[in-house]
Amino acid sequence: MGADARIQELKLELPPAPKPVATYVTALRQGDLLYVSGHGPLKADGTLITGKVGAELDLEAGRAAARQVGLAILATLKSHLGSLDKVTRLVKSLGLVNCTAEFAQQPQVINGYSDLMKEVFGDLGVGTRSAVGTNALPGNIAVEIEAIFQVAD
Repeated sequence: MGADARIQELKLELPPAPKPVATYVTALRQGDLLYVSGHGPLKADGTLITGKVGAELDLEAGRAAARQVGLAILATLKSHLGSLDKVTRLVKSLGLVNCTAEFAQQPQVINGYSDLMKEVFGDLGVGTRSAVGTNALPGNIAVEIEAIFQVAD
């Protein structure tokens, strides 16, 4: 089953593909690699999930925010490629968690995104990854993730 069909089967609602908020593009293809700029937890209604994990948000809310970032990234992929079926594998992801200094479960937060990628793309949706904490993210968003995908024509 292809990724587009999997989105339908899972009844996932993709937000509108995000637009750049500064001087950059949301995705850039170089050869068979598609580099996806950092995305935030954009919801279908256009709002963002904000707050600091370990303060305003708990671990589960952080995981949900990371999953929402994954949906925004999927929206960008679909917008850029025309079909998620053109994704052949997830290569690398970098997850940033807006969190308190004491919070130490960044990998578990970013699993919200990673688990979604595996649900949609199967084992090819599991790539290399880094998950780090930071004291602030733009607009106080809870999570930001960038990724590199291998794609086919």
